[in-house]
Order: sequence, then structure tokens, then C-alpha cells
Amino acid sequence: MNNKEIVAKAIYAVVKEDLTLEQVANFLENPKTADHGDVAFPAFGLAKAYRKAPQQIAQELAEKIDGTSFEKIEVVGPYLNFFMNKAAITEAVLTRVIKEKNHFGDQSIGMGENVPIDMSSPNIAKPISMGHLRSTVIGNSIGFILEKIGYQPIRINHLGDWGTQFGKLIVAYKKWGSEEAVKAHPINELLRLYVDFHEKAEEDATLEYEARAWFKKLEDGNQEANQLWQWFRDESMKEFNKIYDMLEVSFDSLNGEAFYNDKMAEVVELLEEKHLLASDQGADIVDLSAYDLNPALIRKSDGATLYITRDMAAALYRKRNYHFAKSLYVVGNEQSYHFKQLKAVLKEMDFAWADEMHHIPFGLITKDGKKLSTRKGKIVLLEEVLNEAISLAKEQISEKNPTLENKEEVAKQVGVGAVIFHDLKNDRLNNFDFALEDVVRFEGETGPYVQYAHARAMSILRKADFTPDETKAYPLNDEGSWEVMKYIQRYPETILQAADKYEPSVIAKHAIKLAQAFNKYYANTKILVEDEQKEARLALVYAVTVLLKEDLRLLGLHAPDKM
Repeated sequence: MNNKEIVAKAIYAVVKEDLTLEQVANFLENPKTADHGDVAFPAFGLAKAYRKAPQQIAQELAEKIDGTSFEKIEVVGPYLNFFMNKAAITEAVLTRVIKEKNHFGDQSIGMGENVPIDMSSPNIAKPISMGHLRSTVIGNSIGFILEKIGYQPIRINHLGDWGTQFGKLIVAYKKWGSEEAVKAHPINELLRLYVDFHEKAEEDATLEYEARAWFKKLEDGNQEANQLWQWFRDESMKEFNKIYDMLEVSFDSLNGEAFYNDKMAEVVELLEEKHLLASDQGADIVDLSAYDLNPALIRKSDGATLYITRDMAAALYRKRNYHFAKSLYVVGNEQSYHFKQLKAVLKEMDFAWADEMHHIPFGLITKDGKKLSTRKGKIVLLEEVLNEAISLAKEQISEKNPTLENKEEVAKQVGVGAVIFHDLKNDRLNNFDFALEDVVRFEGETGPYVQYAHARAMSILRKADFTPDETKAYPLNDEGSWEVMKYIQRYPETILQAADKYEPSVIAKHAIKLAQAFNKYYANTKILVEDEQKEARLALVYAVTVLLKEDLRLLGLHAPDKM
């Protein structure tokens, strides 16, 4: 139970004829300063029922409330300020963390049900850029968070492996490419050809016609077109996997757009059966005016299907195969309207489960305030950024701890972790500018700062040769440890909040706050001094290592024991 729940129950026992437990809980506040207690209750909400001044109500409540869980209850005007029984709460929470370890905060809400997470989804024959980082790491972290509350995440890399760009690529390869160049540097060469095509197509409009003709051949099963497409896809996946290995992100499914080519006809048939298709200038649409949305274009006048048709086929496939409790799409903010239309069409088809499909949007990463673009070749390659981050981390580790034995491995964990953490500490809907030097710093609100706090805490435990005993009680009642304890105690509700909002930044911010509180405690408390509370202080340090490591794991990072 957290502090607010303890206070709410104590007040409710006295006022239950006038307020519900939920109403009492909603009135509670977190005081701005520690000298006003841990939880405050303003008595204004009872003034009408009691027909008394709030100050008088506060005074009378203070005399009636059972004070067992509190060091004291202070009345300040109309406010009741509750000071929690630090020793009792610290003892209870540390006992739980020591017993449950990294499972502290686990819940069984999900009941093992499946949650497909559509994430990452780069386009074949184009490099994974910084623009793909967000979907990849946000989706991965949401998977870990949902797993912690009992769901079974299914990470799906819905590859962009179909579309007119393959016609363009085939034309560019046949005109200006070579097998040797593609084999030597697959993605770089394919990107060069793609950019070349767009530059030359601005001068020569016939190139676009040739590209459409080659894509039509690919759709019709032409052997040469299909072999080139498969080759581009295979070479691309080899390159993608290098980066996924660096990020330590893996997928349960690589079914991309091409996988649904033979599944879209059924979608169109279902729409026809349900009399939902209308004709508009030769094209087939679904009217969505009931949802205050533009019509959904299902099939163009030339018979070609669109993204929405493919996504409907994918949604149906995922429901039938995974029987999902909910289905998530970690896709940029600019696709919000598309997902509103997708859900609306499925609901028109009487698929009630469409309500459990959720678009998880996110903002852009910019470089020097500008959006990243592939078509013009202005691209920041993720692999280069990660390698540079590892190099920067290695420099700093060499300065701090030149004799560290597994320096290469730790530098990778810190450098890659820094890039992931910087992304996830930002509210996902916010845009943010990326400057690598700020990201891989050991000070400030960074991944390396949190990892270093964990390593420092581990060092204290090693020095003391301390392992907590599950049968012992570890009470603490000083202000320094209480500030750390607040973040440990709140952990289960922090997990729930992150899961409820699909928001990894809740976890990242908890990690930063816990690391900051611990570092302040470390600076102001002689943890290893020999007295009767030494073991309790070490138990607190142990709890900090457990939670920081778990926070970092949920974000997709490592927590090195030494740095």
C-alpha cells in the first residue's frame, strides 16, 4: 500500500458516512515541502456536510483518526498533514523488495493475454536511420512494461517490403547499378540508387512510367522482378539485423506488407458482403461520415488496393492468429488520421475488437531543428550514431576507471543505452533535437548517470560484503533514507501508470529521480559507519540496485555492476 492509500483508509474510517473512499483519495495532495508531511488532506470537501469551518473540521478529524501508521498528524489551518511512520513503512517495503527482487512491482492484470506490438517497420532497401529509432525502442520498452503486468507481448516488425518504390529501385539498379556494388555495401548502394532515381526523375518524367511498369510486373509475379525484390529484401535484413543486435531488440514476426498481398481480396469481399463499399469516380470507398472522418479509399479506379486495405488484412490476421486482448501500433504522430479511419472501417464491419486497437503515436527526432529525410539523402544513420556513442562512452570510462576489465562490453552497454535512454526519457508525443555529446554524459538526466548510480550502489554492497537476509527486519526513520524510500515505495504504481499510458518515459523519469535521491543520500550519509542501522542502510542500497536495474531493463538497457 502506498502512503496515499494508507492515509485515505485512515480518514475514510472516520468520514465514511459523508464521503466514499474514492472521494477521500481524490482530495489528497502531495505537499510541496517535507516539513508539511508526506500527504495532506484539505478539509474543504467536508464543509458542506458538516456545516463547520474547514479549520474546525481538520482539528476534530485529527483527534479521531487512528494514528498507528503515522509519526504525527499536524493541523495547519484547514489542512491535515500526515507524517508517515517511516520505520514501519521502510521495514515493510524493504522486506518485500528483498523477497521479490526484480519481480517487485509485477502484476497479473494481463492474465497472460497476447498483445501484438507493430513497431520499427523500416523500408527495405533503405538504411535504418535515427528516424526509425523511436518506434523500435518505444515498442520494445512497452513490450517489457506490459509483460511486467502479466501480458504476453508479440513484437511485430511490419517491414515496408512492398510498393512502387521497388519499381523505382529495379529501374535504378538495371540502369545504373551493379551486382558487385550491391553485394559490397547493400544498403548504402541501394540508397544511392533510390536517391539517384529521384534526382534523375525530376529531369526525365518517363522514369516514373518505367518504375510503375516494373512494379506491375512484380505484382504479376514476373520472375526477374521477384528475384530482384527478394535479393533486395534479404540483403536489407542482414544490415537491419546488425543494428537490431546492437540495440538488443528481437521480433516475434517479420511479416511485412508483402505478406498480406494475398489477404486483401477477402477484406474487399467482406466489405461488399456487408454493403459498405460505395463507388466514387470509379474508386471504392467506405463512408465514414458517422465518425466525422473523410471516406476511406479502399480500392483505386485501376483496382489497386491501398495502405488501409493492407492494414485491415493485417488486423484480421492478427486477431485470428493471436486472439489479442489489445493490439498496438507504435507509429509516428503523422499517421493518427490513418489509424482513426482504420478503426472506423473495422467497426463499420461489426468487429467490436477494433476498440482494442490503439495507435501509440510519437513525435519526431530532429537534427539541428530540422526533420530527417530519406528521399533527398539527408539522413542520419542509426548505426553510425550508435558506434559514435560507444566511442564517446569508452573515452569517459577510460578516464573514470582505466583498469576496468570488460571495458569494451561496458562501453557498448553505456553508449547504446545512452541513445535509447535519451529517446525514452522524453514524453513520446514530444519532438526533440538530438545532440550526441549531451546524450552520452555521465552527469545530468542521462542513461549513463542512472547506470553509474547503479554501479556506485553495487560498489558499496561489494565493499561491505552485504547480502540482505529475508528473515531480518530493516527499519530506517531518518529523512535522508525516507527521500529514497518514497521512490521505492511508489514503484508498483509507477509501473501501472507507465502501462496504462503506454509511456516508457514514466519509467525513465522514475530511474532518474531514484538515482538522484540515492546520490544525494550517498553524499550526505555515512552508509558504512558501524552502528545499529548500518545493515538497514545497506538493505536500502540493495533495494536501489534492484529497482534501478529493473527500470533500465524495462527500457531495454543494461545495468553494469562496475563502470
